[in-house]
Amino acid sequence: MNLDILIFFIYLLSMLGIGLYFTRKASTSADHYLLGDRKIGAPITAISMQSTSMSGFMFMGGPSQAFQEGWTALWYAIGDAGGSIVNLSVLGKRMRKMSQLLAALSPIEYLEKRFEGVSIRVYGAAIGIIFLFAYAFAQFIAAGKALESMSSFSYEWALIIGVGVIVLYTVAGGYLAVAVSGFIQGIIMLIGVSAIAIMVLPQVGGLSGLNEQIAAIDSTYLSIWGKDLIYYGQWGVILGAVLIYAIGYMGLPHVTVRHMSMTDTKTTKNAVLWSAGFNQLFTFTPYLLGLSAIVIMPSISDPEMVIPEMIYYVFPGVIAAVLLSAIMAAIMSTCDSLLMQAGTTLSRDVYSRFINKKASHKKQLLVSRMCILIGGVIGIVVAVYEPPTVFALVVFAFGVLGNTFLVPFIASVYSRKANKVGVLCAMVAGSVTNIIWETFSLQGVSGLHPFLAGLILSVVAMLIGNPFGTPPSNKVLEAFDLAKSNERIPKNLEKGIYEDLAVEARNISEFIELNGISNNTPSKEQEETNVSQLHPKRDLNFEG
Repeated sequence: MNLDILIFFIYLLSMLGIGLYFTRKASTSADHYLLGDRKIGAPITAISMQSTSMSGFMFMGGPSQAFQEGWTALWYAIGDAGGSIVNLSVLGKRMRKMSQLLAALSPIEYLEKRFEGVSIRVYGAAIGIIFLFAYAFAQFIAAGKALESMSSFSYEWALIIGVGVIVLYTVAGGYLAVAVSGFIQGIIMLIGVSAIAIMVLPQVGGLSGLNEQIAAIDSTYLSIWGKDLIYYGQWGVILGAVLIYAIGYMGLPHVTVRHMSMTDTKTTKNAVLWSAGFNQLFTFTPYLLGLSAIVIMPSISDPEMVIPEMIYYVFPGVIAAVLLSAIMAAIMSTCDSLLMQAGTTLSRDVYSRFINKKASHKKQLLVSRMCILIGGVIGIVVAVYEPPTVFALVVFAFGVLGNTFLVPFIASVYSRKANKVGVLCAMVAGSVTNIIWETFSLQGVSGLHPFLAGLILSVVAMLIGNPFGTPPSNKVLEAFDLAKSNERIPKNLEKGIYEDLAVEARNISEFIELNGISNNTPSKEQEETNVSQLHPKRDLNFEG
């Protein structure tokens, strides 16, 4: 075995070691396995959120798009640069509080409890399972290509080895392993892409030299409308390309779960600073490398292999192996989170909610692990046949998930009047619109990016459907007001232990009354009613 291959496998085994290290802790409770016991600090929250969001797309899909279409691809980078800041600032603090007050351990469970509608959980789980796995399959393809490029393995064997390691450490260590490995992989991604840029950009004369050489090849590469002006005048496409990453992260379950797992609401502010710094250093570089490839390797056969080929172009074998680890880091950091969230959805939102409502912690953990394992095996089989490109599959899955959940998540923490009818209408309209737009290639006809079209119809559907629903119950409004306030949640509510909700409900009512959060001070009888309503064993909508 070559030394560069050996280095690469040491990296893979170290990621597996992280999963095994956290195995024992992950087996103690569902709360620990699914949310890391809500004790994730700012650096890990921020960096793992970004590495999870950016995925193999940033090393394969994004550079490929820049290589083929020119500077217009950077519209995606512009949105991405601020995406995490928007996500954490808008949802972070309130969703952290609300999810704990509602004793929710998954984003989809959180929506059902917030809007008190089982149909929301059913539809959300269906969309989540399908498109989280579709998103993961794109990462499987990227993993196979990356490992194949640096080894003597066939694509199939590279796929099995790379994905096998990801599945094993996710199954073993749960959310905490995913978060910690995501942090480590994010740092590796940043170092790796920066090292490549330092070597490549001087060879093309910096940005000015790069533009001059690209213009000599085809000046339309420099246009905001793309090579050959393929998007000329289509501002709806440009705006959608910016928005899909600027605000789309707020609709991704595997990203928003980071809000729910933070140590406390104060973590949000520091996480914003960490993610902002990471984004500005990382986001634009892969696209610039894709543009550089137009000059230094114009005849490459597979545009998605621009960066792997570029690594071997400028670095010797051993260093190249280390840098290729950065690509696998990007892939693995997203893939494990997608598998983790898909497994959570299947175990928590389907099995424990509808099949076995009395499932023990151990049973939930077993089901979650089995779902991740089976999903990984199915994904390998699907990826062997190499469906659409990484770019196309990621943007499609990302768009559908974003259009399904973005409006509901925002409404959950900012609208007291939002109800299950309005939210369900928003979810269906957003997801179906995106799917139709992609399936029938309506972007060219309408001049609207699929994500923008889905977002517009999701908002419209919410406004139309909401008046037909019933207002949220008092218990949900009390939790909403407490999450909205700047008051700290009492210590005994920060445990995140959902079996203790009977006690927590009493504390919530007392806290609200003492701090005057509710405009109407409840009577003793009303308070007792609210307490009984908050108890999950006596509330049909809060089962599971």
